[in-house]
Amino acid sequence: MADPRPRDGAAATNEPTDRPPVDLIGLHGGEWFGRAAGDALRAATVVIGTPRHLGAVPVPPGARAETLGSDLGAALDRVAEWRTEDQRVCFLVSGDPGFFGLTRLARGRLGPGGLRVHPAPSSVALAFARVADQWDDAVVVSAHGRDPATALDAVRRYGKVAVLCSPTVAPEALGRGLAGPEAPARQVTVAASLGGPGESLWHGDMDGLAEGSFDPVSIVLFRAGDPSRSGWSWGRPEAEYRHRDGMITKAEVRAVALGKLALPPAGVMWDIGAGSGSVSAECARLAPALRIFAVEQNRDDLPALRGNLAGSAVTVVAGHAPGALAALPDPDRVFVGGGGIDVLDASLARLRPAGVVVATYAALGRATDAAARLGQMVQVSINRAVPIGPSGALRLAAENPVFVCWGPR
Repeated sequence: MADPRPRDGAAATNEPTDRPPVDLIGLHGGEWFGRAAGDALRAATVVIGTPRHLGAVPVPPGARAETLGSDLGAALDRVAEWRTEDQRVCFLVSGDPGFFGLTRLARGRLGPGGLRVHPAPSSVALAFARVADQWDDAVVVSAHGRDPATALDAVRRYGKVAVLCSPTVAPEALGRGLAGPEAPARQVTVAASLGGPGESLWHGDMDGLAEGSFDPVSIVLFRAGDPSRSGWSWGRPEAEYRHRDGMITKAEVRAVALGKLALPPAGVMWDIGAGSGSVSAECARLAPALRIFAVEQNRDDLPALRGNLAGSAVTVVAGHAPGALAALPDPDRVFVGGGGIDVLDASLARLRPAGVVVATYAALGRATDAAARLGQMVQVSINRAVPIGPSGALRLAAENPVFVCWGPR
């Protein structure tokens, strides 16, 4: 009985085994990666690629070099025909053809058994390598033949995004599309011609991106916050924030409220009755890709609020809630630190699916009304140790209790 297992390491497929697969070889800097890619190229009888790729690799003696035109579909038809003639075809492309590249189209035309892929590093991997940052947590969007609104929304919603630009959506077009008072604060890198002699890197901010002029076939990296800073700290002392007459959410209450908020990595948050902005400031540290709107009606609090939020991506909204909420995008999280039940109702009416509202109150009556809507409430009572006289002895001084409500259930 014949052994059904594939020999010589060949993969088992439903394709005829006597017909050689097409080798799709990714290049970086004119070089292929891996022994298998080199062996495939040396055994090729037909090599197809752009003039740049054909000039970068040694076409084997006796092999036919074919120039790739702009019609990929026609090129794959020719490749499929060569394969039926038992030609050994190598198709040269840039980078990783499985990453927004030719693999999907070629696999659909040739079938899974008709294709072997030999990738080089992708352009996105190279771009993140140039800034010495990991990209396993990045969102990658291609603007080639796609609505640029998808890329713009990704940059607004996520803290680390790579956009593959195109002649119709150049890097500066992304900058202009993101410009405005609600533009997210991002570090921006534009990487062009990676691995080639004309490689260039530009580092700047959103304003510089909108005002610049770049190679349209570039990779643009958008990164929130300073990657060298750790954001895992909350419930920071009140003394770290400017505030008026003790009008600030106490550190311990703030820590409980932030825990109940369960901040998402991205999305929209409202901080209503922001006061000193301590909650907004800590949320911005913990979730730098979160779009945060700090709403405050008291004009006397606005200077301290803006000062405490300087350098962050938080947008300060001066106005009275709930009216001031009308122009804001729907929230994923809401912290209500001031305002009546009408503010809570307005927040719940606009809350996105699976969203969370946290509200704090000093008065029990208002807290029970809020708990009836949100479903959950705790009382936070704080007793802080303070010294008694010069002996160093301590006593406990009670702060006013605060009710923390959260939900919906």
